[in-house]
This record gives sequence, C-alpha cells and structure tokens, in this order.
Amino acid sequence: MGVGVSLSPLARAVAQEGGAGIVSSACIDRIVSKRTGRKVNSYEAAYEEISLSKASGGFAGINIMVALIRDFEDSVRGSIDAGADFIISGAGLPLSLPAIQPPKDTALIPIVSSVRALEIICKKWGKLGYRPDAVVLEGPLAGGHLGFKPEQIDLESNTLENLLPPVKDAAKKYGDFPIIVAGGIYTYEDIHRFIAMGADGVQMGTRFLATEESSASEVYKQAVIDVSQEDIVVAIDPGSPCGLPFRVIRQSPMYQSAIKKLRKPKCDKGYVLLKDAEGKFNRCPAKESNEHHFCICNGLLSSAGYNPDKEESLYTVGTNAYRVDKIVSVKDLMDELQGKVVTPTS
Repeated sequence: MGVGVSLSPLARAVAQEGGAGIVSSACIDRIVSKRTGRKVNSYEAAYEEISLSKASGGFAGINIMVALIRDFEDSVRGSIDAGADFIISGAGLPLSLPAIQPPKDTALIPIVSSVRALEIICKKWGKLGYRPDAVVLEGPLAGGHLGFKPEQIDLESNTLENLLPPVKDAAKKYGDFPIIVAGGIYTYEDIHRFIAMGADGVQMGTRFLATEESSASEVYKQAVIDVSQEDIVVAIDPGSPCGLPFRVIRQSPMYQSAIKKLRKPKCDKGYVLLKDAEGKFNRCPAKESNEHHFCICNGLLSSAGYNPDKEESLYTVGTNAYRVDKIVSVKDLMDELQGKVVTPTS
C-alpha cells in the first residue's frame, strides 16, 4: 500500500489478529520524523516501525522497494536489527538482498510477476548461498506499481490463476519454498480458491487500506469508498517516474493535474531515482519535466496526511477497490477473511 498507509498501527493490528502485518518502508524516514518530532534516517525509521509493529505479539515485517535505491540498504539493516519476521522486496529485482546483512531469523521474500524473474533471483541468490524463504507472486490486478509492460497487463496468460502453476513448479526446482499470491484477492472465497490451486498464502492491500487502523488520510479512504470500477485506471503517460505502470483512482488531484499539464515539475524528495548518463542514481524524471510523469513521492505522502496543504494527493488502489463500501476495523475484516462472518457474494 506504499507511502504512509501501512505503518505500525495497521501492521500491529493485523499481527494481533493472526495475520502477518506489513509496514511500508517508502518515505518512512519523513513520516516517522514528522510523527515523533525528531529527525530520523531510514535505518532508524524502519527499526522503530518494526519494533512498534511487533510490540503486542504476532508476526510483522516490511515491504522495501528496490526502486528506492537511496534508502534500500539502510531500510534492510534497520528491519533486520529490529527483528522483522520478514522482508518483502519488489519494484525491481532484489538481487543483492541476501548480501546486505546476515538476515538472522528474518525471512527474505522477493516479489515476482513471472517465472523468468523468479529464476533470475534464485540463480543470483544461489551464488550468495541463499534461497528465497518464500516468494510473493503479484498479478496485474494489484494496486500501485505493476510488474508488467502496459501491453501485458490484460493478457490471459498473465492472470494470477495462470501465473501460479509455472511459478509453483519453479519454486519446487529451487527448493520448494512457499508461494504467496497477491493482486485482486478480495474475499474469503478468493483465498480458499487460490489455496486450493496450490498457493501457500495470500497478500492483500486494498482491503486493509480502508480500515480504521490504516494511516491513509480520511479523504483517501473516502475516495476508495466513492470510486467506481470505471475510475480505477492504470497510469502510464503521465505515470510514475520509475517507468512502471501504476494503478490509481482517476479523480486523484495529482493525476488530474498531470493529465491537464497543470503541474510544475517540482519533485524535491528524490526517493525514486534512475541512473544518469554516468550510471549514477541521481535522476528523477518528475523533477525534470511534467510532460510524462507525476511526482509519486509528494503525491503519496500527501495521501497519508504528510503535506496535504502543500501537495496534491495521489490515490493508488487495486482493481477491486470499487467493491469497498465502508470503513471497518482490522478485527472485523480479519473475521470476514477467515469466514467467521457471512459476506455478500456480489
């Protein structure tokens, strides 16, 4: 769920209900600094959020994007030192993850969207004497950054149902580790269907975005409740500065400004960086031009209430967000997802 949405209040609540709570590391240094009133770096912020998430028991870990190149290694170290139960890593291939620091009891879990990506990771990690402890297989119905080219998103071959069997086979080849599926999973019935197909678990984002414990702004949560199916779009041009397709709510203020070319290129955060002509990670397309990109850092920070008076918000959701019709507690949602309460099938 990215910037500022899944922090320790949500991760702790999920952990207490028997799930695995996930903190988002994106821009976490700024968010924790504002909350605590003291400046912290990425290591300190990751350490604090993991510690708070695990304070009441249960399992909690963190999602660290490879694309956040400046903060990636410090976030990994802070999470391991805080005793994170797992690190999930995607938005690029986390080829160096096992080499950053001995993981101790922290499970290392890459995100993939294809067999090819999984095999590249397994071969690279194998040379480091490590194999994935599990893998998150993310299909094209997820929110945020998608691991597919624009023309691949709607292909039948890339549905989660069709991706799972070959990825499961590849996992058996490299050590038979668990496969956790993600992207478009919404109900108790969805969970059981994928478990029956061979998945070992599921990862869910959109359902937990609209919870009381989520740190998304109230305006963001209401936008999720109000959104129609037609207004959930994949942003490509204008899109994320890292170049991956990015699913958003069409009415997001920053997205609308980007479409209408009303926004000046004023990125000042620099979390998502690309290589410059010298091969150094110094370039952010959203800082250079407003023709084809929006400022994902500022937009998502605003959506979490960090700087709403200074920046327009950008709302990212999964494909099924239009089905959300109310804000619920994590406990009620977890009861529903475990089949303890009857939910409408429509």
